[in-house]
Amino acid sequence: MDRRTRNLFALALVLVIAATGGAAILLSGGPGTADSANAPFVDGVIVGVESEGLDRVRGFSLRIEDGSSVPFTIGILENGAAFPPGHLAEHQATAQRVRVWYRLEGSARVAIRLEDAP
Repeated sequence: MDRRTRNLFALALVLVIAATGGAAILLSGGPGTADSANAPFVDGVIVGVESEGLDRVRGFSLRIEDGSSVPFTIGILENGAAFPPGHLAEHQATAQRVRVWYRLEGSARVAIRLEDAP
């Protein structure tokens, strides 16, 4: 392969990577997107995590402002890569507040987005 062909190939590869990255950023959304845009949310401190390991969190309990404990199950999280459910154990250990967006499925609260609370 001659130098010019190699440079054109490298340029094409860079353009494809840049376009893919840009599309991923634009389509990923930010806080308050997709399902959580109109979903109720609550802030509190994690007081219990139900899991079979860091990558298998099934649910958690959140102590809210009035002192009551609210149970949640983990649904498909909008931002699971940015705030993996396994991170809840660290929040429990440090008592750092969490904001949870959820939807109701019957009487169950299903978490759809997790973030550090402001």
